[in-house]
Amino acid sequence: MNTHIIAVGKSRGYLNEEAVAEYTSRLQHYTHTEWVFIPGSDPTAEGALILKAIPEHSYVIVLDESGKSLSSLQLADFIQKRLNESVKHIIFIIGGAHGFDEQVMLRAQFVWSLSALTFPHELARVILAETMYRAYTIIRGEKYHHM
Repeated sequence: MNTHIIAVGKSRGYLNEEAVAEYTSRLQHYTHTEWVFIPGSDPTAEGALILKAIPEHSYVIVLDESGKSLSSLQLADFIQKRLNESVKHIIFIIGGAHGFDEQVMLRAQFVWSLSALTFPHELARVILAETMYRAYTIIRGEKYHHM
């Protein structure tokens, strides 16, 4: 399964860029992980670009504060189920400051909340990358999660 993370905003020069790069590098041991950056402008323009960036036959997850919360173990189980279903591409989408266009929300198979708190999208990138890495170590029964 390939992982694509679509993020609204700049691809360089953001908060904690090194942490995102580190966790993305670690993720490569489990899943090919690719970041796609969409320029921020307004939800409708962003929405069209997001939808265009989603490969065919993808399972789409939108990160939104209105979504369902998952523990690390639940996320690992969720990803394992997608692996068992032979999902070709799993897509995580981090929106911009103005939320998502309705068409993006309609395309999502799952809406996930990282937290009841609201994070800047730059910080959400770090949290997502680390959380995904943690989930894959749980799936593989590796030591990281139980540090």
